[in-house]
Amino acid sequence: MSTTPEQAEQQNTPEALWAAETVYRPDLFAGKVALVSGGGSGIGRATALLFARLGAKVAICGRTAEKLDAVVEFARARGAEMIAVPTNVREPEQVEALFARIDDTWGRLDCVVNNAGGQYPQQAIDYAPKGWAAVINNNLNGSWYMMQRAAQYWREHPLPTGVSASIVNVVVVTERGMPGVAHTVAARAGIIGASRTVAVEWAPLGIRVNCVAPGLTATEGLSVYPPEAVREFPLANPMKRPGTAMEIAEGCIYLSASSGRFITGEVLTIDGGGKLWGELWTAGRPEYYKLPG
Repeated sequence: MSTTPEQAEQQNTPEALWAAETVYRPDLFAGKVALVSGGGSGIGRATALLFARLGAKVAICGRTAEKLDAVVEFARARGAEMIAVPTNVREPEQVEALFARIDDTWGRLDCVVNNAGGQYPQQAIDYAPKGWAAVINNNLNGSWYMMQRAAQYWREHPLPTGVSASIVNVVVVTERGMPGVAHTVAARAGIIGASRTVAVEWAPLGIRVNCVAPGLTATEGLSVYPPEAVREFPLANPMKRPGTAMEIAEGCIYLSASSGRFITGEVLTIDGGGKLWGELWTAGRPEYYKLPG
């Protein structure tokens, strides 16, 4: 079935996310600190709230202070410890300030989930150079600045012996391409390649680096896609439904927690089998791909 943006918003309200069932124990991250970028909405908000439910102290960042503040207010009202640090991850100086704030606040960092990113659906043949560069700068460079600064932080402030630090990069499913968002597929494929490379380089520092690749996920972000594309979204996977932000968040938690302590350099695909079967035309089908009738 198709999920409208309105239905997605109802499913992903902070209240619904806080009450959602989870397999993880409430104290899983007690005494630990997690950083989630893009934490003001969608998958990032779901992940940040799940970390908080499981006992972590959580820092969230993003470009819209009002969204971040609303998540922090909600979490604190339920006894969680959370801070918001407005940050444009495309700017290395702002990323540096973000990590300084976390160190000043808690003096520790255990997990980073790089979720910040964005794109617009358009046929690749029509991309303007400025639009292409903006998506690459956000989804590739921004994620890299966060990854690199996290690794530098742990080199300067190593965790106790036997405790690994974790970076999880939220990417997209790249195996079959994704018509309409070639720019973000290119950027995310770059992050997957970088993650696999630094997973080897940084392993001696006790740093694990993995990726989570969501398929079609029902969040507020559906509103950027044209109605024609949304109508075809049920064809995106053999389960014939979108994923939820909570389902993606639980994957991020799995890799961040002790359950992932012997996993690095991997991509966890959470797409309902979409990479095996299905179609996802995020900008609608171009005329030359229209089906007869």
